[in-house]
Amino acid sequence: MKVRSFLCLLLFASALLSGAAQAQAQRRGPLVLAAASLQEAMNDAARAWAARRHAAPVLSFAASPALARQIEAGAPADLFVSADEAWMDHVAGKGLLRPGSRADFLTNRLVLIAPARSAVTLRIARGFPLARALGKGRLAMADPDAVPAGKYGKAALAALGVWGSVEARVARAENVRAALALVERGAAPLGVVYETDARASSGVRIVGVFPSGTHPPIVYPLAILRDARHPEVEDFRRFLLSREGKAIFARRGFPVR
Repeated sequence: MKVRSFLCLLLFASALLSGAAQAQAQRRGPLVLAAASLQEAMNDAARAWAARRHAAPVLSFAASPALARQIEAGAPADLFVSADEAWMDHVAGKGLLRPGSRADFLTNRLVLIAPARSAVTLRIARGFPLARALGKGRLAMADPDAVPAGKYGKAALAALGVWGSVEARVARAENVRAALALVERGAAPLGVVYETDARASSGVRIVGVFPSGTHPPIVYPLAILRDARHPEVEDFRRFLLSREGKAIFARRGFPVR
């Protein structure tokens, strides 16, 4: 009888803890894993959602591959917003998305930046003298082998015939915001980032915009994760995709789809 009573107490305690965890989850909003370039705009969207008397979403920003690996490892998240289709495809291929929840969300532009006080001028065109403009410095980019902004940048520079001249001089950053920071600090004389990143910083200026035809289309898809548990995740997803939601991102410079 004592053993049975002890087991009953354990089950009761477990139920209490489970109920407390669910209550805690409902006091916060959905947990959103979002590409680093979305920081300001996604924070704006979260505040707008909270202003509607919803629990504020919990936002976690990183490079898309890092987020995808967190999801694979079982991160208890609700919504994933990637900076490219490839990493969303990767997560989908693992069976980790809720069927029917994926949608293309935003787009962006790719730009070449310099520190705000830099006097460098360049016209982005085939064969433009990027290596010469770097002097003895390095070109700041998100990792061109994995991170979307870096992959887009590598594709653009290759299409323009200058990748070979700068490949060995790339300062590979863990995400696009880390690449931006290198240029802000003057640790790199030039960098390749999204236009929205450059607009979010007073420490850099845009030297030029890469023609859209030099790289794959920049697409930000979003999707609910298979194991999402928050009761408002679908409502928040619909809010982001709504006219009001997209207008928030448009104000931060994101062309909406």
